[in-house]
Amino acid sequence: MGIFTLYQQGMAFGDKVWAFYTQVSRPILDVFHTIFNSSFYFLLFIGVFLSLLYLMMLFIVHFSPLKRRVYAFDRAHAPFVSVQIPTFNELAAIKCAQRCLEFDYPQEKFEIIIGDDSNDPAISSKISSFAEGKPQIKVVRRGNNIGYKAGNLNHMLGHSKGEILVLFDSDFLPEKNFLKEIAAPFQHDKKIAAVQARWKFTNAHQNMISVLGASIVAVFHHITLPFISRGNIAFLCGSAEAVRKDKLIALGGWKSGSLTEDIEYSLRLLKSGDRIVYLDTLECEGEVPHQPMDLYRQQMRWAYGVISSFRQHGRDILAHTNISARDKFYITFMCTGYLLSAVLLGLFMTGFLSFVTHAPGPIDFGKFFWELGRNILLTSGLLVVTAAALAKSRNAKGIGKMIGSSFSYGLIMTYYVNVGIYKVFLNKPMEWYMLKKQGNLLES
Repeated sequence: MGIFTLYQQGMAFGDKVWAFYTQVSRPILDVFHTIFNSSFYFLLFIGVFLSLLYLMMLFIVHFSPLKRRVYAFDRAHAPFVSVQIPTFNELAAIKCAQRCLEFDYPQEKFEIIIGDDSNDPAISSKISSFAEGKPQIKVVRRGNNIGYKAGNLNHMLGHSKGEILVLFDSDFLPEKNFLKEIAAPFQHDKKIAAVQARWKFTNAHQNMISVLGASIVAVFHHITLPFISRGNIAFLCGSAEAVRKDKLIALGGWKSGSLTEDIEYSLRLLKSGDRIVYLDTLECEGEVPHQPMDLYRQQMRWAYGVISSFRQHGRDILAHTNISARDKFYITFMCTGYLLSAVLLGLFMTGFLSFVTHAPGPIDFGKFFWELGRNILLTSGLLVVTAAALAKSRNAKGIGKMIGSSFSYGLIMTYYVNVGIYKVFLNKPMEWYMLKKQGNLLES
């Protein structure tokens, strides 16, 4: 068989493939293109709406700040406080406990409990050595880490004498006035069941990962919480927080195994009609993840925990007759914030699929980059709000790194957040990931 014959047969086969494409495949691809294109613009509409919503929140918080009630501390009637530091193989807990020993609070009115779940004998030995000879510090152990942090807190609950419990993650470093400032609201209002302080970070500018992590928390503490506090609600954040022990016991303690026991308990408090106060005038510094995988896992865990908590309690809250429509909106907005990552991932996927199923033709690069820039601009509200939150948290010099990190590490983080969300709806379990903390290295 000659080359010319092979050429003719190849051309004939190509004509059949093209005919099949134009008569069968292309119409099918046109249908898929319409579906993907329509889905893209539907998600873009949601993205624009959320972008405008965040900008509105920023405008309200910045130009119409709430007048906060000042809670004066009554030293003569100081409540007894149990400071709890749950830890798992973290020497940073020693530095946290040392800071707590320096509190400007009646010394006879507080105790410090380190809940040591460590499975590293060397770390447990160092914690015991630190506590030796310090009567205000008590180290309690249960020999395992069942139930994660919530399980540890429930174990410490049985060893706590205080009527108020103050909780710190091991990497947090409170100032001397912290204890009296966070205890003061409980003295003035018996309906206050919990108080949350504002977070700030010691290593916010360490690298692009720490800037991105600090940016996420800055939005929550400087924009979201001040905004929803305009209602009668706030949320606990897991550290630098205080709760009434009797209320916690009455509601069944912390939910063992919860990955965000703070949000889950906050929702139970809101359902029971109790108040949570957000003290934006009281700050406590801690660490933010500085390695990519740590940040991805943290955000995946938080997304999983927040969405699963709202899935458990959301229906009851929305049906609750004593919670106003405004507060129901605030609670829903707060607990579904991570779904923005699902919208962003959906935009990327539907946009890509719309592009590859488009009818063949020369690419109009001018139109392509114009539409890309327009869509980024239309959904850039959260980016603007994040920059403002960094400025409010006195980290304005990190804005440039935040933008660069958002369009690099942030895209990867979006994937992990979606993994957490999908695991909730697929009823898949998730484990607790320990993060690397500089405080552990410094203490060692």
